Amino acid sequence: MNELTKAEEQVMKYIWKLEKAFLKDIVEQFPEPKPAYTTISTVVRVLVKKEFLKFDTYGKIRQYYANVSKETYFKKHMKEVIGNFFNGSPSKFASFFTNNEDLGITELEKMKLMLESKIEKLKAKNE
Repeated sequence: MNELTKAEEQVMKYIWKLEKAFLKDIVEQFPEPKPAYTTISTVVRVLVKKEFLKFDTYGKIRQYYANVSKETYFKKHMKEVIGNFFNGSPSKFASFFTNNEDLGITELEKMKLMLESKIEKLKAKNE
């Protein structure tokens, strides 16, 4: 899977949100000042070439949809972040968050519950 540029990632975020969209729908998602229609058209063509997007054709108009799910892209991206910045260690990655002073008790409790839930599911699966 290819890496996305910032512009490509932004278009993909809108596609994932909309699920299916015509080019005009994608352009409408951008805040003011909106990028040029031709700029977004070029980014979309690149995304089709990279196989992140597919489309259905209605006459001369194309309706685009994601060929790569947000979850699949995010998972790959996170593996690269963990590999590049945390020596491939998920526990070092988690440690980064526990040492981050921007996180409050509420967020840390949510993370704790998610981890406990995952641990219980894995234990049940292995029994």
